[in-house]
Amino acid sequence: MSLTYLESLVVGAFQGFSELFPISSLGHSVLIPALVGGPWAQDLSVSAPESPYLAFIVGLHVATAAALLVFFWRDWVLIIGGFFASIRHRSVTDPYQRLAWLIIIATIPVGLAGLLLEHAFRTTLGKPIPAAAFLVVNGLVLLAGERLRRRAPVAVPAGAAAVDAGGLTMADVAAERLVRGGEDDGSGPEADHRLAGLSLRAATTIGSAQVLALLPGISRSGSTMVAGLFRGLSHEDAARFSFLLATPVILAAGLLKIPDLFGPLGAGIHGQVVVGSLASFATAYLSVRYLTRYFRTRTLTPFAIYSIVLGGAALVWLSVR
Repeated sequence: MSLTYLESLVVGAFQGFSELFPISSLGHSVLIPALVGGPWAQDLSVSAPESPYLAFIVGLHVATAAALLVFFWRDWVLIIGGFFASIRHRSVTDPYQRLAWLIIIATIPVGLAGLLLEHAFRTTLGKPIPAAAFLVVNGLVLLAGERLRRRAPVAVPAGAAAVDAGGLTMADVAAERLVRGGEDDGSGPEADHRLAGLSLRAATTIGSAQVLALLPGISRSGSTMVAGLFRGLSHEDAARFSFLLATPVILAAGLLKIPDLFGPLGAGIHGQVVVGSLASFATAYLSVRYLTRYFRTRTLTPFAIYSIVLGGAALVWLSVR
């Protein structure tokens, strides 16, 4: 069993955008090889316990997390700085200190679930037909999220004219934007301040939705966005919080298994890992850049339709062939 450079390039590119688009990277990692068939189905199996594909995916996850860190680097500097400031002063006094702790607490449920359930879910459900079925479910969840969003009150204002939830005036926000280079591309301070106003319960609910992504076919970003919409966030803020929550989870999952790349599972595929990781980094960066703009005015509905159509078609094809 081996990995070709073409397989690495294609799967790496799909990993990068499907991790951030609400269409499930794990579902695509399972379905693409099965639909192509032949050597792809043999080489690229996530359910096989000793497959080099598992070591390969580790590299892709680290690359995807790196792309998120690069895109949101200004925010992460402030969030990490806020975390250490809160430790040093033993208090939480500004939005970035609060946002840091919200992210930490909100990632605990998926961290524990991943350690306890990831192997069992991957080996028992990481097969083409369950992945196709869960992809259909993913689409239905996204549609349900849009329906709930129309009924839910907006808990955190999305308008740029609002006073931020951390108690700062918009003059303070404007000054922070100036310090950060004046960017207004979806990574400005206003959204961070709004997210810092989430309650601990709301943030934990949204973070816990990531547990669903352990099921192949259920999207991490999709499930957290739906939870965010349910808690009254705008699409833009729900997407942003989803990306911030995903960064430490994806990075930790990759780093935890990085020794696999240098053990027997990674033997002979280091070149393929590099190629796939570069592709994953590029598509992930372009995806998050696109989506932070897309969700300012648009919804999850197109991704829901895509998931239902692809999952349903794959389910029929895999069942009858």
